[in-house]
Amino acid sequence: MSDTPTLATPRLTLRCLAPDDAAALFPAMADPAVMRWWSRGPFVDEAELRRYFADRAAGTRYWAVMDTPGVIGFVFAAERRPGVSEIGYLTGPAHWGRGVAREAVSAVITHLFASGTRRIFADVDPDAQASARLLERLGFVCEGRLREEWQTHIGIRDTLLYALLAREWRG
Repeated sequence: MSDTPTLATPRLTLRCLAPDDAAALFPAMADPAVMRWWSRGPFVDEAELRRYFADRAAGTRYWAVMDTPGVIGFVFAAERRPGVSEIGYLTGPAHWGRGVAREAVSAVITHLFASGTRRIFADVDPDAQASARLLERLGFVCEGRLREEWQTHIGIRDTLLYALLAREWRG
């Protein structure tokens, strides 16, 4: 899972995220509304975000989502076990409601399944309704709720686990 190939969709290019992308992503990742449902709070400065991107865990790939204005978000995939990956995503509010996240996440899902992944899951705060709707539109199934799973910047939170199997992917 160490290589992050460039992926293309009709509107977007997804390339390996670099620490220098922190400059473009900092406004979104410093925004309390954008970061509310993440397992951590907003970033305090661009240097902190740069370090976060530089210190990615082994087995985790990040794709920068590129549109005509530049980097507008990212998608990550972390191999948790052979054949099983976790997926996550973020775009800034200016790009919400345009189908950008759906297009970018779909490209990564297609790539993961073509590369031999058999199961992809996402961990979603129960109040992150837009994220849950996106996953459901992509064919993910809510498999369960883990009570008091996360200690976050907004308190102890439950999480919903969504998953999609390779044989279910409609692409």
